[in-house]
Amino acid sequence: MEWVNETLVTEFVFLGFSSLAELQWLLFVVFLPLYLFTLGTNAIIISTIVLDRALHTPMYFFLAILSCSEVCYTFVIVPKMLVDLLAQKKTISFLGCAIQMFTFLFLGCSHSFLLAAMGYDRYVAICDPLHYTVLMGQSVCVGLVVVAFACGFTVAQIITSLIFHLPFHSSNQLHHFFCDISPVLQVASYHTHFNQLVIFMLCALVLVIPLLLILVSYIYIISSILQFPSTLGRHKAFSTCASHLIVVTVHYGCASFIYLRPKSNYPSSQDALISVSYTILTPLFNPMIYSLRNKEFKSAFHRVVRTKLFMPQH
Repeated sequence: MEWVNETLVTEFVFLGFSSLAELQWLLFVVFLPLYLFTLGTNAIIISTIVLDRALHTPMYFFLAILSCSEVCYTFVIVPKMLVDLLAQKKTISFLGCAIQMFTFLFLGCSHSFLLAAMGYDRYVAICDPLHYTVLMGQSVCVGLVVVAFACGFTVAQIITSLIFHLPFHSSNQLHHFFCDISPVLQVASYHTHFNQLVIFMLCALVLVIPLLLILVSYIYIISSILQFPSTLGRHKAFSTCASHLIVVTVHYGCASFIYLRPKSNYPSSQDALISVSYTILTPLFNPMIYSLRNKEFKSAFHRVVRTKLFMPQH
């Protein structure tokens, strides 16, 4: 049996929902409509922002980018998960696993930096409204998005390279439903403390640095809002920030729970359950939190529907 232990792993087997074998059809029936609804709502957001000139502002520009990112983010994970819920053999190739991990990390890390850019946008809009159009010009907005995606790409490249250069000779069973960091590390034949430390530090930087920038922005935002003379003005300013704060809390809360805690403290099944929340539920609620409850967006959506669908063709 000596040669078996030296056989290179060429594919991985997902065991994420193996404990719920009898309920996998039910999970498919539940998750598929949620995924389609997520795609639909994000498509509505993107198309409305593109088609309505009143929404051609930095805040909605970032929101459109965030929606595009979430569509890609869920597309990397959810379709494969849905297929596996119905399949007897739930496998992914070694290369496919690496690509999935890189893309997931790239989009997830970029998401963190995009939320920081949106926090900066709210800071400028409330704390320095007279210079808003100058400080948040088109080149600045595009530059912030480029930096966010460049940071996400760099972090994803380093982490994926560190993990998939490790030897995989023994087990190929992942106690998860996609190629996340911890499940793949657990089946590596060995990994050094240096690898683990670098990966942990990168995850911490991706989460802590944007979150600190957001917190600093909101300290200034709150202090400025409290100086507003009218209650109506304070309420309106807080309402423009509330959606962003909710999304920030959910995103960083789930991500910190998964990536910034001792790995041995929680079972793999609990990791998979938390992962469902940020791969399916968070992208589902984000569009509703950000736009579908926003009066300005709803007015723009109605205008788009009237002009594009119901206007008589000449």
